[in-house]
Amino acid sequence: MSTKACNVPHKPLPPWASISSRSALPTPSRIPSLPSPPRQDTIHVDYTLSEHIIPAVLPRLVPDIPVPKIPTNISSIPASERRKQATTVIRGLIERQMSFAQGKLTGDRSQKPHWNCVTRYVRVHRRDTLGTGLTLFLAPAAGFPKEIWETTLRSLLDSTSGPLVDEVWSWEAINHGDSALVNAESLSGIFDWHDDACDIANFLLNYLPEESTSASLPTRLACVPEATSDARKELGYHRRRLVVVGHSYGGTSLTLVALNFPKLFSSLVLVDPVILADKTKTVEEAVRFAVNAFTRRSFWSSREEALSLFKQSPFFASWHPEVLKTYVDHGLTADATGGVRLKLTTVQEGLSYVSVSICAEVWELLEQLDENITLRWVVPWPGFLGEEETQVRVWRRPTNASNVVFPFAGHLIVQEAPIELAEDIATFLSKNYGSPQIKAVL
Repeated sequence: MSTKACNVPHKPLPPWASISSRSALPTPSRIPSLPSPPRQDTIHVDYTLSEHIIPAVLPRLVPDIPVPKIPTNISSIPASERRKQATTVIRGLIERQMSFAQGKLTGDRSQKPHWNCVTRYVRVHRRDTLGTGLTLFLAPAAGFPKEIWETTLRSLLDSTSGPLVDEVWSWEAINHGDSALVNAESLSGIFDWHDDACDIANFLLNYLPEESTSASLPTRLACVPEATSDARKELGYHRRRLVVVGHSYGGTSLTLVALNFPKLFSSLVLVDPVILADKTKTVEEAVRFAVNAFTRRSFWSSREEALSLFKQSPFFASWHPEVLKTYVDHGLTADATGGVRLKLTTVQEGLSYVSVSICAEVWELLEQLDENITLRWVVPWPGFLGEEETQVRVWRRPTNASNVVFPFAGHLIVQEAPIELAEDIATFLSKNYGSPQIKAVL
């Protein structure tokens, strides 16, 4: 055979049997950029702040349903008629949500990719904490961005218990805050708190780094090895102790995660979570909150105008001024037409309130919560439940549990009493995790 290179001569193509082609490849999911400009500030001199993103769980539990439409002329409708129309829509959405919870809603589970945004606050200098270093995980109430905790967090880190905390992660569901901006084109017309609980579990099992370090982390957090995730399910964290704090629906979602993956949790602090036995009362509360969401204003000419009008509103009158400023800074975003608008759309906020079945489900399961998880309740009095039901709720899982009553605040404790909340959490941490005897590692 010749060793010289040569060409295959051209010949006419022979006939062949045609097949169905699969040549089109799916487009890989792009990693989205964070939607808000990088923050140059920090909430505490001893901590640095960074923003991160992780993929949400797929497939979703919910189907991909068109997002409900609000009439474009709703602002011209009298307030009473507007609320009447919204109430009708909301009751229909609650009925649909209940059908979904009962397995009666048809439709394939959504395969659209979604993302969760998280904020990390980590101690600047790594320290030896003599076994007391803690990781906090914070989940806000429906309707609020992850930054809403910052007034409470700043006060907590300033307290004598602050040195106990090595790292803090603040969470955002797929349709809230920056997550809502990232997922704007893929959100469904139905939202279920079970999906949020799955996403939180996904972060805690698969994306929370093995240990706290002052080193910077990539914007998209890396997934831990499968063996590490499996070990966390059975044994918990090797180099962390996790204290989670959840407000309202955030507390309900966290409780569901703790019921399913108890080894991850050291303590669970529930700030007036929506965990109710009375489904009728739950529905009525959901209607009230969702109607308010559907009929609220969502656009302002500037942040200054929004803050000025919020200060005149009875709803915001009881808020701590720093929390209100944080809400304006981080709950609103620049709009393409000029001015600013809510990051969380009014429709998605309303959809977040109608997932009512989970409230009773968690109530049923609460007594089964692992007794090794230290449980702390922070509740208003009498609260939207009333005195008797509030008392029953905080002792639903009596072992290794305690509570504190804030008679000077309503359901929005994080917004109305952030300093008092920080003081109670600081006392709780000191009591359960010892005095912060710490020396810096240079």
